This record gives sequence, structure tokens and C-alpha cells, in this order.
Amino acid sequence: MGVHQPVAGGAVTIRDLSKSFTLNRASLPVLQGLNLGIRPGESLAVVGPSGCGKTTLLRILAGLERPDRGEVLIDGRPVHGVGTERAIIFQEPRLLPWLTVLGNVAFGLEARGIPRAKAQLQARHYIRLVGLTEFEDAYPTQLSGGMAQRVGIARALTVQPEILLLDEPLGALDAMTRITMQDELARIWREQQVTMILVTHDLEEAIFLADRVLVMPREKGTVPRLIDIDLPRPRDRSESRFVAMRRRLMAEFGLH
Repeated sequence: MGVHQPVAGGAVTIRDLSKSFTLNRASLPVLQGLNLGIRPGESLAVVGPSGCGKTTLLRILAGLERPDRGEVLIDGRPVHGVGTERAIIFQEPRLLPWLTVLGNVAFGLEARGIPRAKAQLQARHYIRLVGLTEFEDAYPTQLSGGMAQRVGIARALTVQPEILLLDEPLGALDAMTRITMQDELARIWREQQVTMILVTHDLEEAIFLADRVLVMPREKGTVPRLIDIDLPRPRDRSESRFVAMRRRLMAEFGLH
């Protein structure tokens, strides 16, 4: 159809990034001097215990939070707020209940002034990509959790971002649906060639989807660790090297 063109950008540079919040009149640091480069088209997973700054980092990358110090660059340009080159997917898909699947996916394009017919043509392309063509006239209340999250993914991709930010996007799904959606995300990332940054508590999910994993430490002031996931794709969760990598990540958190 020619709707999607592979992105050429999507490089992310994080320089000396720090962020604190105030809790009971005390300053609580969640990010301290983080430096990181993410390559165009790379899939990076961010893991760590609750409160380590994973979601805060993602919100700063999305332009929804401002750092106290440091900066984020997208293709060399500083981030000063939300931008069309980035799209974020939350744990809950946050669909508009009065719109159909087609209406929800096309909504962002129409809000930017794209004529409805053109917006719906593009939306149908991404609805087909996530396997929901037969449900484009359904309303959110008629969808399962996994289907609703597919709609959220299609809606994000429809605006053709260079960078896809995912905040625990599969966390609310049952185990079987989650595995299916991991396979879908791997396929979509491969086909769309976007830079993907995934926050997750699931170490196996991180290994399955990522080129590299950023391990955020529990102790403040400790430098995060970057681990390369040097496994062939498509990945087999039962393969010995996959299992060994899972053990390595568990060891990062003192788990065995």
C-alpha cells in the first residue's frame, strides 16, 4: 500500500540525566547522572525493582517529565516536550470507549488535521498489522485485554513514530496472551524498524524482545548495567542460551 516507510532516525542520547521527587519534604532521587546511547532501530529493555526510576526515565524520554539535570537528544535534537517522532504505549491501552477500533486508531491522525478518509486508510493498514481487521467496527467493551492492547499498539504505530516507548504494555494480560503479544511485538518491531524502548518487570520478556537490557539498580548512586542479549532471532524461550541469559539477569538482582 505504501503507507509505511521505514524510519531513518530514532537515535537517542541521554546525558547526565538526573531526576528527584519530594516525599515527606525530603528529596528522593530516582535517576542520578544516567548516560546512555540507543541506536536507531535498536530494541532496549529497562528492568529493575519498583521505584528504581524505570517509568520516570520513559516519561522523560516521552517528554512528559522534565529532568532536574541533564538532557535527552533525539537524532541530536534536545527533547523539550512531546514530539511526533515518539509514541508511548501504557500498561492500560486507554481507548476512547465511544469510538470503534477504527476510530481509535485513526484518532491521532484526524486530530492532526489529516482528512478522515486518508486517516482511516492508514489506520486500516496498522489494524491489519496487529491482526484485528475483522474487529475494526467493534467497540472497546467488546474486546479482550489482549485485543485492546493490540489496538493501542496500532494507534501508536499509525502516527509512524521513529521511537516506540512501552511502559509495561503487557503487564495486565494473562500468561498465555502475554506470550502471544510478545511474539507480536517482536514481529512488529522487526517489520517497522522503529527504535523500541520497553520498561518491564518480566526478565524473560526483556530477553525475548531486546538487543540490550539496561539493569536499573536498587541502591541509589549505583551505576546501571548494560547487558547485551547476543541471541539469534527469532528467539526460543526454552533454548539453553536463553535460559542461561535468564539466570544471568536473575543474578543481577540476587535471585537464583
